[in-house]
Amino acid sequence: MVSVSARLEELRAKGQAALIPFITAGDPDLETTIKALRLLDRNGADLIELGIPYSDPLADGPVIQAAATRALQKGTTLAKVLEVVRTVSPELRSPIILFAYYNPILNLGVEQFLQQIYDAGARGLVVPDLPLEESHVLLEPAAAIGIEVILLVAPTSPPERLAAIAAKSQGFIYLVSATGVTGIRTQVAKNVKTMLESLRTMTDKPIGVGFGISQPAQAHQVIEWGADAAIVGSAMVKRLAEPDGLAEIVDLCSSLKRAILRD
Repeated sequence: MVSVSARLEELRAKGQAALIPFITAGDPDLETTIKALRLLDRNGADLIELGIPYSDPLADGPVIQAAATRALQKGTTLAKVLEVVRTVSPELRSPIILFAYYNPILNLGVEQFLQQIYDAGARGLVVPDLPLEESHVLLEPAAAIGIEVILLVAPTSPPERLAAIAAKSQGFIYLVSATGVTGIRTQVAKNVKTMLESLRTMTDKPIGVGFGISQPAQAHQVIEWGADAAIVGSAMVKRLAEPDGLAEIVDLCSSLKRAILRD
């Protein structure tokens, strides 16, 4: 499995941006998760973010919170999620980025968690409630194992904090497009363009924009503003929960990828 940074550099060398869809593992069930990962990989995804359901998902809006609740009610556990990753990752072109909260990682043990997800086939990790001041606890052992820990920057981050996060983030920098939790929004905040410009003066690492992108036009907009990747979560999760969910996410993924392709 190729690394997160290698896939993004490969696209950058071709003058292209990445599409990163997000789904919640186990919603509506783990068999559907396996099918969804395969379909996303074949229909426009360049990397795939897979959420590990958690009972107190503070960074997530109502759509992803509901998906996590349904997945937990179905008996989804970390071990079962990793079995899904182990099953499907050898078939995928897209590196898998796991989205997990900090407390379960600490409960299992940082190095044990990182080794388990690497062995299963994941190559990236997003921890939305990981404080910058404690990030070394994950960053150092992750780098040794081969997992890239992607840090988030918020619209409210002052320049000095932006620079510190940009320096430490691995794989790419995850730019949160709006204050608050994940969710579907009607438009991308204009300050995202300003933040992208600021980050470009601090780093040459790839930058992905997420939290609120749900439509092809929005994905196109952030790429035009200079992002290297568009991250789409709640819109994917909402569609996958519908009766014809697999077909719905294929349509959305394909249309999003077409929107960000550069001539």
